[in-house]
Order: sequence, then structure tokens, then C-alpha cells
Amino acid sequence: QVHLVESGGGLVQAGGSLRLSCAASGGTTCIAPMGWYRQAPGKERELVATMPNDGTTNYADSVKGRFTISRDNFENTLYLQMNNLKPEDTARYYCNAGECTEVSVKGPYPYWGQGTQVTVSS
Repeated sequence: QVHLVESGGGLVQAGGSLRLSCAASGGTTCIAPMGWYRQAPGKERELVATMPNDGTTNYADSVKGRFTISRDNFENTLYLQMNNLKPEDTARYYCNAGECTEVSVKGPYPYWGQGTQVTVSS
């Protein structure tokens, strides 16, 4: 069974920063965290950023220049550095994982975490 544990969410003022983490473990094959999605109340889940196995990155237009996705392959942990946060970034952020051999930047991938809440006050 694949386990994805997210952390780093919280309450921050507009213009502030947060760093989300997602640690992956378990599974019968090699699984790696490689994407972040978010869902605000009353809205559909949307892409934030992806980084598949080959290290390429893909960002939603709304976060380009403010958010940075990265991964520590040794720790099998994915990060999302979020700077200059805006109230519209308020959402539950979900880690998304796939097979280690995945090279497509087009998620979503098969496995999901439980999410971590990010709230940005104005």
C-alpha cells in the first residue's frame, strides 16, 4: 500500500511563504511523489505543478514565478516552495505520486495523499 504524507500547510498572510513536503513510502513497485494539485471549496481539483522522473517541470499559469517544485530522490520526498502567496491560493493541497519510471508531465498520477490545508489571509 502506498503512503503519501504531506506536511507544511498552515495559515499565512498574503505575500508570505510556505513550503509543503510529501514523503512517499510503501507499494510493491517503486513509487515517487511527482505532483501537487489543489482544491478550493466548491471548485474542482486543479494542477499546481508536476515533476516526473526525468526532472522536467510543469506549472499552472497562476503559480508560475511564485511556486517551485523540487524533489529529494534519496529521501523520496517532494517539495513545493510557495512564495508571494495570495488569498486565491487558499485550498487543500494534495500530493500526487506515480511509478518511478513516469516521464510524462501530464498528471494526474495514480496515487494521492490526504492533503494539507493552505489558508492565505488578505
